Amino acid sequence: MSQPLADSQTIANQTESPSENADVVLQYVVLRRDLIDTWPLGSVVTQGCHASVSAVWSNKDDPLTIDYCSPEKIDSMHKVTLEVKGEAQIKNLSEKLTSGGIIHKMWIEQPENIPTCLATKPYPKSVVSSYFKKLKLCK
Repeated sequence: MSQPLADSQTIANQTESPSENADVVLQYVVLRRDLIDTWPLGSVVTQGCHASVSAVWSNKDDPLTIDYCSPEKIDSMHKVTLEVKGEAQIKNLSEKLTSGGIIHKMWIEQPENIPTCLATKPYPKSVVSSYFKKLKLCK
C-alpha cells in the first residue's frame, strides 16, 4: 500500500468544518462482477467485508480512520460499493490507486490466490471519487 498524496491530518483538519457541505468521509469497496455472477452471493459479500476490515484495521492510527470509526460516527459510516468486470479491471484499478497514492487493500482469496475485491481506507469523497467515477454501483 502506498502513502497518500495528502497528509491525513491535513485532510482531517479540512473536513472538520461545521459547514453542512463538509466533505463526507467514506470508504469505497469494489467487487468483481464476474464473481458476483458465479459465486454464492454470501461469498462475494464476505470478500468485500474482508477487504473493508483489513483496510480500516491496517490504517487504525490514521486520523481519518479514527474519526470514521469514532463512537459518534460508528453508526453512520458511509461506504460506496461498486463493481468492475473482472480480474484485469480490479488489478488495473489497484495500480491506478497505488500510482495516485490512495491507500487500499486488494483482497486476495487464499489458497486460490484470486484477487476478489478491494477497499480503500476512509477518505474524503473529494480526494478519491475521481478514481471511481467510471465504475457502476454494485447491483
